[in-house]
Amino acid sequence: MADLQKLTPFLMFQKGDAEAAMTFYTGLFADGEVLVLERFGAGEPGAEGTVKQGVIRLGEQQVRLFDSPQAHDFDFTPSMSLFVVCESAEEQQKLWSALSDGGAPLMPLGDYGFGPFGWTNDRFGVSWQLSLG
Repeated sequence: MADLQKLTPFLMFQKGDAEAAMTFYTGLFADGEVLVLERFGAGEPGAEGTVKQGVIRLGEQQVRLFDSPQAHDFDFTPSMSLFVVCESAEEQQKLWSALSDGGAPLMPLGDYGFGPFGWTNDRFGVSWQLSLG
């Protein structure tokens, strides 16, 4: 039961992109890993083969993902973002390049008076803030 009490970001995809996002995100981080990947089967509420439950690890953070079988009038918003403290300028630039490619930069990578920082929505609509620690 202890695992149920952890605070874990949960990303709900509406276009069947959860598995692609899992692969993309775990490929960006050197220690990224898919921990759980369970797909909807025939006769279940979601489209067969889409993600029923997914869990990835990025650094020390677990993130849950799934493909919603229900359509919603809402999607991702920058008011909720994943904040990453990068260990080097090279890591920050690598993540920025990958996450902003096909996405929508909100604050281009630059110095805003509190150090190198960038904020972008990625190609899936998930919002990321990248800070240099």
